[in-house]
Amino acid sequence: MAPLPRSPGRGGPGLGAALLGAALLAGVLLAVHADPDSHRDGAEPCRTCRGLADSFIRGLERTEHEGFGGGNTAWEEEKLSKYQHSETRLLEVLEGVCAPSDFACHQLLERSEEHVEQWWFHEQQQHPDFFQWLCVDSLMLCCPPGTYGPDCRSCAGGPQQPCSGNGRCDGDGTRRGTGLCVCSPGYGGPFCAECGDGYYEASRNKSHLVCAECYQACGRCTGPEDSSCLRCKRGWVLHEHRCIDIDECGTEMAHCRANQYCVNTEGSYECRDCSTACIGCMGAGPARCKKCNKGYWRDGAKCLDVDECASAEEPVCTGVQEVCENTEGSYRCVCAQGHVRRDGQCVEDKPPDAPEKGFFDDVTDDEVVVLQQMFFGVMICALATLAAKGDMVFTAIFIGAVAAMAGYWLSDRSDRVLDGFMKGR
Repeated sequence: MAPLPRSPGRGGPGLGAALLGAALLAGVLLAVHADPDSHRDGAEPCRTCRGLADSFIRGLERTEHEGFGGGNTAWEEEKLSKYQHSETRLLEVLEGVCAPSDFACHQLLERSEEHVEQWWFHEQQQHPDFFQWLCVDSLMLCCPPGTYGPDCRSCAGGPQQPCSGNGRCDGDGTRRGTGLCVCSPGYGGPFCAECGDGYYEASRNKSHLVCAECYQACGRCTGPEDSSCLRCKRGWVLHEHRCIDIDECGTEMAHCRANQYCVNTEGSYECRDCSTACIGCMGAGPARCKKCNKGYWRDGAKCLDVDECASAEEPVCTGVQEVCENTEGSYRCVCAQGHVRRDGQCVEDKPPDAPEKGFFDDVTDDEVVVLQQMFFGVMICALATLAAKGDMVFTAIFIGAVAAMAGYWLSDRSDRVLDGFMKGR
């Protein structure tokens, strides 16, 4: 296809360049993300084309009143008329047709480039329906409503009213499908022109049928009443045009497991579990048991729990500090109060032994200070005694100890004075 000629005096990129850019972008995106099974498992081609056509029409509506603004009405009308069918407007519309992530749309837009240009510049007056022109006639991805398949054949019931208006045609409007009817609930037959099971004709004329639901027990009927039944659903039996519930529990029709009992319901039955006191039962509760389960005893018609803890001749729990606790149908051995089970044995529940205290653990801070002063006093007295004998070494040690003690006392004293001053004492 030859590139579009530019209009005199019109700047900027042409339609061909824009579509080429869009095609390259779509090609890159599709090369990265395309799935070889997308046509089998993913988007329907007709649906993609329908979306493209609808988006194109929305773009036309969005740009309908845009153009070359100005103050002169006659000038605006002339310029707007030129803009309505211009390449500029077409480019603006095409830029927003496909969402960035809609790869199927980008692929289809690339494929349909020539058809879009042909319709825009030459065919839109004669073929105003863009969807029909592009998707049905040109690309042949869709069919007219009421038709289906590669050759757009008529759906069952005819293209004007497929499936008698009471269902949908398989493949309607696409190049796929079987053309067979999928009837709405309550309708049946190859053309959905009959009432289905459990429904009757409420009204009918040459072109329309209305089906209404029968009484719940009726499989076929002539009206909504319970006396209008012609055939019953499963679980009911017909008697004088009425459907009567079958009591499956009173017959051999019910099939429940050994430790279950049967409950009749409308049109069916339920199997429910027997009481834990029973081995086989005829109903709910321990009074309907056929036989008492282990751990129970019969008292008249009832199966009652056996208190193994009270009835045993000898203790059933023989472990140290173990006691018996009765349960429903059985018993269990637990530890006596104040005891817990550890490593299979019941032991006294008490906190672990605390470590033994040291000699000075209970000494207070004030007592520590007194002991320190006593220690230093003894040391100074000893050093003073040695220094008095004229030993220069002990004299020096004595003087140093006195100086250290004085410094410590003054430092501690000054800290307490400063702390009292800061607290306002």
